Amino acid sequence: MDISKAPNPRKLQLCRTYLMTGFAFLPFVWAINVCWFFDEAFRKPPYPEQSQIKRYVIYSAIGTLLWLIALTTWIIIFQTNRADWGATADYMSFIIPLGSP
Repeated sequence: MDISKAPNPRKLQLCRTYLMTGFAFLPFVWAINVCWFFDEAFRKPPYPEQSQIKRYVIYSAIGTLLWLIALTTWIIIFQTNRADWGATADYMSFIIPLGSP
């Protein structure tokens, strides 16, 4: 998507929409928000809406980082303890690896 042709108020509205959408447990939307609006927030000459866009981009980056840490932690815990958790882990697994009790 090319946001460079959009007017500044539309950019602000779109950035805010992506930030709010991320709160629906969709951290990938926050990552997209950071990628698309980073240049607008930090590299473009100043304009009135830029401070709000910058704030939304920072919040999106923090949210993405927190989700990434939480997801990585869960994956490590689950993978290292899956065999010990027995049937409970099997119910949580989509694919049960062969060779594990």
